[in-house]
Amino acid sequence: MARGGTVISFAGTRSGTAPLTWGQRAIWQAILRTAPDDHYFNFGRVVEVPRGARPASVAQVSHGIGLLMERHEALRTLVGPGPGQDLHGRGELPIRVAADADPAALLAELSATAFDYAEEWPLRVALVTTGGPLRAEEVTHVVLVFCHLAADGLGAEQVVRDLRLFLLRGAIPGDPPRQPLDLARWQGSPDGRRQAAGAAALWEREYGRIPPTMFGRPSGAAERPPIRRAVLTSPAVHLATQRLALRYGASTSTVLLTAVTAVVGEVTGHESVAVLPIVSNRFGRDTRTAVTTLSQEGLFVLGSAPRAGLGGAFPDLLAAARPAVLRAYRSGYHDPDDRERITAEAGQERGVPVHPYCCFNDMRFAERVEEHDDELIRRARAETSLSWPLSQNELNCRFCVHVSDATRISVTADTRWLSAVDVERYLLGLERLLVEEALR
Repeated sequence: MARGGTVISFAGTRSGTAPLTWGQRAIWQAILRTAPDDHYFNFGRVVEVPRGARPASVAQVSHGIGLLMERHEALRTLVGPGPGQDLHGRGELPIRVAADADPAALLAELSATAFDYAEEWPLRVALVTTGGPLRAEEVTHVVLVFCHLAADGLGAEQVVRDLRLFLLRGAIPGDPPRQPLDLARWQGSPDGRRQAAGAAALWEREYGRIPPTMFGRPSGAAERPPIRRAVLTSPAVHLATQRLALRYGASTSTVLLTAVTAVVGEVTGHESVAVLPIVSNRFGRDTRTAVTTLSQEGLFVLGSAPRAGLGGAFPDLLAAARPAVLRAYRSGYHDPDDRERITAEAGQERGVPVHPYCCFNDMRFAERVEEHDDELIRRARAETSLSWPLSQNELNCRFCVHVSDATRISVTADTRWLSAVDVERYLLGLERLLVEEALR
């Protein structure tokens, strides 16, 4: 072990190859369309070592990371020819050791470059230590950065839960969850093909009638680089969304998706609005705790007048959203090859490319909903702020809404199709719609 880092060895119970799963293929296609800016899809977690927990030494925590590599096959799977999954039975993982470092800075640093998908393990790890010479140092934080081919947000949370169990108990109890190698083989089975056919039928029906794309008019005001992200920090949106969820008996995610869709209709003038929400696809018991990337885009469609969702129409739009959300969930677990075929056929039949290029990703895991009074919501609007933390050259979409926590909503947009000024107007219009509806 050298100061500044260590290398751990791991050995799983099997190796093998298989096609990419549907979720892996979906994110692989997005990666290829976003390269060379595909570090965009990296994401991470910072795990604080519980006080008084053992193990906390570098050697002991490194041992726990090795157990995670052995337990979850996605963490030792590379992209092989085809492309396909190339599961390795054993290997070595470098771990960075940083004394008295800022975990958030380490997370940003390790996330800043794209993975080498064929050669680099899809997990980067850093240990933040304190306490003098390396042999005596204790680990205070574990920084994990995931390649999106190995895990989605819920898959990463399972890794974090397992790591915390190890830090508290010295072991990870229970059998491993379903592995991506087995999932890919099921997806190619007759049962998997029936699931794919049902989802494909939903895409085919909607692609015959939705507008070809949501943002189809050049803005004439492209930035350099053209991809920009605006983040709206708004406690008022959080409070208003909770009130609307309670009022109408809906989830906060459905309320936000409906409002996002309504304002897209207002901005673009489309009477029918198609949005691609990210669906977790973890509805089965055997996939609930799987460490892999299961989430995919579903298709959410609302027919509306250009200004539907404003004023008194919002309750009607929310009512129409309920069955549309269920259809979106069913369409989310699909074979990307079917979707590509349907997209090509729809474009050929309609004489114009068909793709919404309009995404919605609610990255929250759970939320406790509470009632809030009018005055609290009104006062919260004074705390609204807007920032622009990201710019890059490539993105696989034109308009992506991310809900990252209770008070932050972002839009990542291609300014060739929606100017930065209009992105800001969109976010402020979304806040205005939700707050005004909540105060009615």
